[in-house]
Amino acid sequence: MNALTVNLQSVLELTDEQFFNLCQANRDLRFERTATGELIIMPPTGGETGNRNAGLTAQVWIWNEQNKLGIAFDSSTGFKLPNGADRSPDASWIKLERWDALTEQEKQKFPPICPDFVVELLSPSDSLKVAQEKMREYIDNGMRLGWLINRKSRQVEIYRQGREVEVLESPVTLSGEDVLQGFILKIEAIW
Repeated sequence: MNALTVNLQSVLELTDEQFFNLCQANRDLRFERTATGELIIMPPTGGETGNRNAGLTAQVWIWNEQNKLGIAFDSSTGFKLPNGADRSPDASWIKLERWDALTEQEKQKFPPICPDFVVELLSPSDSLKVAQEKMREYIDNGMRLGWLINRKSRQVEIYRQGREVEVLESPVTLSGEDVLQGFILKIEAIW
């Protein structure tokens, strides 16, 4: 099942609070919202993709627990980006100083911040073009490092501030570089 995009603008404009409540009332679906207000309805992932997402998130979380440099998030976390879009990356991380600058109320809902680090794992029903556009949106909103992992082609696209996208063929590991210092993703388990 593919994601469905619905333009409600001519009928209804959801406030941030209404969008949050819609997401809470429909926990079996994942919602995102574009900067122009279009609602994206995404079905739950399949078993293989869900398992790979869990492994990916676990590696980020374990590294973060050992280093205490920030906060790690799973795929069910929504973020309000500076451009107004609401996005939920498959795994993400925010530097502790940036997270601590948010109010407790902002932390409880969809934090109004773009993660420093984002991973998107392409599922069989995802469009590569749409995922690449999403990664560019993250970069435009302040993401410092991002990985778009395409299991089918065994490619990883690396997104960095101020640099061209780098494409790796069948890497064994990925480095968190200067964003997640010392983090090495063992990608063999993700393929």
